[in-house]
Amino acid sequence: MWLERGLTPSAVIDALTRSLPMTAIHSPAALLAHRLRELLPPRLPDPGVARPVAPDREVHPLRTCDGCDRAFRSPTPGRCRDCPPAETRAA
Repeated sequence: MWLERGLTPSAVIDALTRSLPMTAIHSPAALLAHRLRELLPPRLPDPGVARPVAPDREVHPLRTCDGCDRAFRSPTPGRCRDCPPAETRAA
């Protein structure tokens, strides 16, 4: 059931073995059965069904700073936030 819900084998192992009790486990099978039942993740939506997803923010392209050649993201070319404006530098 877990793998049918889109989890990888390593994610299943991580979910079932995370935060094991520090005391002796009297019934490993009961602990595993409990975790398999109680920690079962919700079913993922069908990948064939497209859901509209709005981006949470706009990602601007990488630009090269005109002052220091450092890469930064911006909607327009220019200088990065660490470089002084061109007018300040010329004075």
